[in-house]
Amino acid sequence: MTLVSSVSPGVPLLIAFGVLAGMVATRAMDVVMGRLPEGETPPFIAAGVLTEQSPETASARLAAVVHHVAGWLTGPLFVTMLLLAGSVLGDGVVAYLATGVVLLALMVGFFAVVVLPRPGLPRQRVRTITRDWAVSAVGYLLVLVPLVAGGATGLSGL
Repeated sequence: MTLVSSVSPGVPLLIAFGVLAGMVATRAMDVVMGRLPEGETPPFIAAGVLTEQSPETASARLAAVVHHVAGWLTGPLFVTMLLLAGSVLGDGVVAYLATGVVLLALMVGFFAVVVLPRPGLPRQRVRTITRDWAVSAVGYLLVLVPLVAGGATGLSGL
């Protein structure tokens, strides 16, 4: 038996649903980001790192693309992590919470440790950007987790 044949049809569908949930959660995250002092800065920092430019001169279009693609792909990442957590913790609320906490740590940690230090911004601004990114990531997960839970419930019969 190969790995592919041992996977129920619900798993790939749930991973695909994770992309859709990630899209919705990213739009919700955009709302949160728009209300924070440095909320809209992280996509420009990411675009600047990718193009080796300062965040102030980074392309707005590239910033939007990087932000949205990352958000869309974080949905299936959450689903994959959830499936792994579920194999250890069971299919309950604990698996969802544990996966959400780990993903939040990864989202904030990756941005704060890998992406954010590159532009050479002042320390106080870095703290504000990191805080606003963490708040935005929480907003993303507050939408993503219930969406995935609903999708998992709906697809469980497959």
